[in-house]
Amino acid sequence: MQLVYKPSDKPGWGKTLVFALQQVLAILAATIVVPVIINSSTGSEMSQSAALFGAGVGTLVYLLFTKFKSPVFLGSSFAFIGSMCAAFAGATSASVGYLGIIIGAVFAGLVYVAIAFIVKYAGTNWIEKVMPAAVIGPTVAVIGLSLAGNAIGDLTKGSVTNLLGAPTANPFIALACGLVTLFTTIACSVYGKKMLKMIPFIIGICAGYLVATIFTIIGHVAEAPALQVINFGLFKSMQWLPEFTFVKAFEGFKHLDGFGSYLGTVAVAYVPVAFVVFAEHLADHKNISSIIENDLLKDPGLDRTLLGDGVGSMVGAFFGGCPNTTYGESVGCVAISGNASVITIITAAVMCILASFFAPFVTFLATIPSCVMGGVCVALYGFIAVSGLKMIQKVDLEDNRNLFVVSVILIAGVGGMVLNIGKVTVTSVACALILGILTNVLTHWKKGEKKEAPVEEVESIEAE
Repeated sequence: MQLVYKPSDKPGWGKTLVFALQQVLAILAATIVVPVIINSSTGSEMSQSAALFGAGVGTLVYLLFTKFKSPVFLGSSFAFIGSMCAAFAGATSASVGYLGIIIGAVFAGLVYVAIAFIVKYAGTNWIEKVMPAAVIGPTVAVIGLSLAGNAIGDLTKGSVTNLLGAPTANPFIALACGLVTLFTTIACSVYGKKMLKMIPFIIGICAGYLVATIFTIIGHVAEAPALQVINFGLFKSMQWLPEFTFVKAFEGFKHLDGFGSYLGTVAVAYVPVAFVVFAEHLADHKNISSIIENDLLKDPGLDRTLLGDGVGSMVGAFFGGCPNTTYGESVGCVAISGNASVITIITAAVMCILASFFAPFVTFLATIPSCVMGGVCVALYGFIAVSGLKMIQKVDLEDNRNLFVVSVILIAGVGGMVLNIGKVTVTSVACALILGILTNVLTHWKKGEKKEAPVEEVESIEAE
């Protein structure tokens, strides 16, 4: 889609606020679900509001380092969930666990800083050789495709659960809400005029939420749990102020025994994952670069994007506990809406910071049922996948060398190749990228070797 607003453009304030809200809605579900997963796995009490605050502050740090040239939002990283659980598992008390996740985020951030300095002095030409379009394109596609299962799974789930934690809404009712969201989003994007065309997610979510509300009201009146899609009960237990991670972490110094061994446990859990996320960092920035038609690895430079991501991740974890990462959902939002204005990202970050102190708003966002967000994510993740496939349009797939590289990445990624090495989990995206790099090196080992001409061409030449 052709950009309506470029990174340096400044829409009017009214439009900017609406565009920013759309970005917040796009990154919301993934950002606040990470602390929920950690809490259920470790028994901790990480704050969703604090995670939202940390994402906002981390994004501002990232934008500052990238000279406000990269229109990407940073949110809670799923890649570090295992690392965070390990930090809590190896802690002698809950407060030590909170201290551990901050220390771990610092370790991960320092990996980014170290790589940034290497890139600063070694340049980025090696990246073009090791990771050409034949490697990055299918890897970006895998990022979207690897999330497809989450989107489709959410389409049939409501937010009301029973005592066992299972959704009570009938899957077909939830699916109806999700499809209303999806088709409304598509209709606005394809047939909408001007402003309507640029905020398809907001209109889609509102339409899906309205239908879900109607079903839920009927369900309460008829005492039919199968029709109750939205959990309005969340408003009864609103968390009025964010509980910042550093507050509990500072208490951890009093209970820290065996600091050396615990520090080693945290380092082993976080540092290797940081190298894995580095691979995803490259793919995300190649993707957004193709959308805004400006190579961010050169301007402002990979060293700056890495510093922004690393330091932003540390700052985000200091407040919210969750290390941050660039979000594919944010990239997809830019692609579909055609709005790459960095002012929009800044406003979205500030909106997240302010919203974290306004409990009703955060709670309202939390009540958006999975099926509604699933309907939006079908489009978002699909656009990520398609943008990756667009990168390989100019790749010569008649050349078996390129064909093998693309094939290996797609199969490894879509097949869900995941490696668990101790407490470190190498994600399917990272596995696909690493395998693709190795295949690319293998197939392009002999420089200057030309592809053999097809048999038909050889015969025609001989005939002449």
